Amino acid sequence: MKLIILDRDGVINHDSDAYIKSLEEWIPIPGSIEAMAALSKAGWTVAVATNQSGIARGYYPLSVLQAMHARLRELVAEQGGEVGLIVQCPHGPDEGCECRKPKPGMLRQIGEHYGVPLSGIWFVGDSASDLETAQAVDCQPVLVKTGKGQRTLAKALPAGTLVFDDLAAVAAQLLS
Repeated sequence: MKLIILDRDGVINHDSDAYIKSLEEWIPIPGSIEAMAALSKAGWTVAVATNQSGIARGYYPLSVLQAMHARLRELVAEQGGEVGLIVQCPHGPDEGCECRKPKPGMLRQIGEHYGVPLSGIWFVGDSASDLETAQAVDCQPVLVKTGKGQRTLAKALPAGTLVFDDLAAVAAQLLS
């Protein structure tokens, strides 16, 4: 199975330090939807692992998050592709859960869902916590320069981290 795991905010859609709190604020990064669809059409399973502490903080309800993910699935389907499993951590940073990145719970959940080992699977993110999460389960850390990516690039990256301009560039590399 060809599996790729993506962070959401800053990779698929524009991010905001004030959180993405409504369907109207959920705006895809140019090329990201097409990239996901192209990967899917080429036989890749495209899964998503996203921290969504805005739920625990009371900024938006689970129903709004579900609407965002329904819209994501709809947009990718319009391009002929499919989005696989989407897992989210709704917990706040102090709740001590095992799913909030940089803990690897969400990636493990995806691996178990598909029955595949995570070693070498590309996990694409824009933050240091995404890269740490990838390392924790021996995924290939991949950094995009969108979202918080430029800020993350200014720090020390885990050994072997691959860096791309955006998700479209990641897809182009995997499909070449």
